[in-house]
Amino acid sequence: MIKVKLLEHTPEPERAVAMAARLCYSASGAEELAERMTTDQVNKLLAKIVEMGHASTMEHVSFTFGIEGVSRVLTHQLVRHRLASYSQQSQRYVAEHDFEYILPPTIAEQPEAKARFEALMEDIQKAYNDLADMGVPKEDARYVLANATETKIVVTMNARSLMHFFNLRCCNRAQWEIRDLAYKMLSEVKKVAPLLFKNAGASCVATGHCPEGAMTCGKFSEMIKMREK
Repeated sequence: MIKVKLLEHTPEPERAVAMAARLCYSASGAEELAERMTTDQVNKLLAKIVEMGHASTMEHVSFTFGIEGVSRVLTHQLVRHRLASYSQQSQRYVAEHDFEYILPPTIAEQPEAKARFEALMEDIQKAYNDLADMGVPKEDARYVLANATETKIVVTMNARSLMHFFNLRCCNRAQWEIRDLAYKMLSEVKKVAPLLFKNAGASCVATGHCPEGAMTCGKFSEMIKMREK
């Protein structure tokens, strides 16, 4: 099961974004603005920023997540989001003698498919252990490991990059595992910056239209309900 924890974030992220936006139109310095702006002013300005899509100011705040219980299938997709920092558990240095693996729901729901999948994972585990017993280094024994192998990763993104990540990965057309991760990450950031991420989610809920064209899932009303959770 995917575990996501927001480890660190910019202090008072919403105030930081509002301050950066106000600075663009003020003769005052950043420090003075940060001290002078009331909570009400921050909230009103933030609402305007979100509505106008003044996204560059969102790059001043960052969020760091600890992620566990995901597969290498997921992290291969995740690192395609290039405006981010990643630190992943190394299969070169960490032994996988008792590796965990991610079982896709479509396989889990079919007894025969599940049995075949689990048998293969056992074979892979035995092959890995046998190679290690033969003196093969971990960096080479790992070549037999499956994409399903569980991994852990620390991810840091700024708010603008997160918005784009949510646009793509909260979409119903995103792969199920990374979509699950995206919603968990969104839930975490909403706890500390609810106004900033108020409209965050799949592109259809963020912008009011689906960019998928003929490939749309056709579930706009359901996606709006998901955003409110």
